[in-house]
Amino acid sequence: MAQYYVNQNQQTGGEHEVHVEGCKFMPFEKNLLDLGGHKDCASALQEAKNTYDNVNGCNTCCPDCHTS
Repeated sequence: MAQYYVNQNQQTGGEHEVHVEGCKFMPFEKNLLDLGGHKDCASALQEAKNTYDNVNGCNTCCPDCHTS
C-alpha cells in the first residue's frame, strides 16, 4: 500500500490536492494531512472527502484521479 496525503491549502481552483508519498510536487510537510495507506488514489480521495468537499488527485502522482 502507498502512503497518501492531502494538501490542506486549496489550489487556485478551490480543490485540495491528494499526493502519494514521494511526489515531486509534494507540499511542505506542515501543509499535509496524512490520509494513511491506500491501495489506490480513488480510496485516498474518498478518505480526503471526509475532511474536504472539493478534492482532486495530483496530475503527476495520481493521474487516474486527476479530474481538472
